[in-house]
Amino acid sequence: MELMQNYTENVKGLEETLRVGENFDVLKKVLKIGEDEITMFYIDGLIKDGAMQKLFIYLLSLRSLPCDAEHFLNENMPYVESSVSGDRELLVQMVLSGATVLLGSTFGNRALIVDARTYPARETAEPENDRVMRGARDGFVETLIFNTALIRRRVRDPMLTMHYATVGRASKSDIVVCYVKGRADEGLVTHIKKRIASLDTDALTMGHQSLAETLIRTRWYNPFPKIRYTERPDVASAHLLEGSVIVLLDNSPAAMILPTAIFDFLQENNDFYLPPFTGTYLRVVRHLVFWLTLFLTPVWFLGVLNPQLVPEWLAFSLPSERGTVPVYLQLLLAEFVIDGLRMASMNTPSMLSNSLSVVGGLILGEFAVSAGWLIPEVILYMSFVAIANFTQTSFELGYALKFMRILLLTLTAFFNIWGFVGGVILILVLIATNKTVNGGRSYLYPLIPFSGKALLSLFIRRKKRS
Repeated sequence: MELMQNYTENVKGLEETLRVGENFDVLKKVLKIGEDEITMFYIDGLIKDGAMQKLFIYLLSLRSLPCDAEHFLNENMPYVESSVSGDRELLVQMVLSGATVLLGSTFGNRALIVDARTYPARETAEPENDRVMRGARDGFVETLIFNTALIRRRVRDPMLTMHYATVGRASKSDIVVCYVKGRADEGLVTHIKKRIASLDTDALTMGHQSLAETLIRTRWYNPFPKIRYTERPDVASAHLLEGSVIVLLDNSPAAMILPTAIFDFLQENNDFYLPPFTGTYLRVVRHLVFWLTLFLTPVWFLGVLNPQLVPEWLAFSLPSERGTVPVYLQLLLAEFVIDGLRMASMNTPSMLSNSLSVVGGLILGEFAVSAGWLIPEVILYMSFVAIANFTQTSFELGYALKFMRILLLTLTAFFNIWGFVGGVILILVLIATNKTVNGGRSYLYPLIPFSGKALLSLFIRRKKRS
């Protein structure tokens, strides 16, 4: 809907739409400039006070307004981020986003937009869950423009593209699709842009998770994540240069990396900030721990059920007593208790969380063994699994492994060896059939399609060549 030629009607229309009288933070300011008049609409707390004060002083120094908004923008407007529009819906959206809209008595059906907004923001500190021993200590924040600036600071390539879009009828959430033109797959970029443009939702209330659920078609029974997230601008910049697409969302410090394969989750920042030999060692350890996280307790449980299959040199790992509760139920109980302790530590004040989680785990473990609920072997192996989950930063992948581990334990408990074999096959099928954002890249790359060079790079951190 376009503005009208009548200045008074335009002011009245915006005032009613923004409900100035009912909202204490939606402000209307009228300035007299000679015989002319300017009305400004803005949100208190979302504008730069210093810049707007200087703009007020400048406007009041004028003797009159020119008869054309474009002329005023090009010849008289001292602020850099300014534009002209006659779209009433856009003007309302800009005011609610923090910009200032100026209606002039001589501007007719056009209005000025002064983008002097500022948002409350925290410091770009290092993310708590994605730290490095060496390297950059900054991280993404909830302010979108800060995040794009952190990427621009690292990738000074004119082909770096920041495509802006808005999603949500009520939330009007700002989204930026970042990619390096010529490196990113054009088909993937086009697909992501079309999917975002076609999203029909009221609001992205839960940030990136809401966007992911509307952007990617998922199968509820397949828990393996299709998107990798990072809060580190150095990681996002490195993936951009490798041809990936980064999706940033306002009010969220996480960046979506697309497309994502399962082996991408096993690469960490420390692999590149440390020498190649050390980085290679860390990668091998991480892969080993990853598979142990999935198979350690099911394989041990299979040995408990079939002690005759366990080699003599591993016989010590089997329990001498199985306790009063079946081992299968002990393992499930330990899985649930670990999650309970994790949730409790998240809701505990920070100064107490570490001590309470450690003390709680020790007390529960000690009394569980004494009461006969658990045997020491179950506590040992489940403790290793709980700690091993932190060798990679993706919570989604950690819970996917948990669900698959419980599936293996359940099938093994009911069908013994055949259940274990069937569970392994089912897990491989779930991984192989998982789809990426556009289906153009296999979730098992570089195994399918096979790429020896890319597969080798998953384990060996090669030296950077000039």
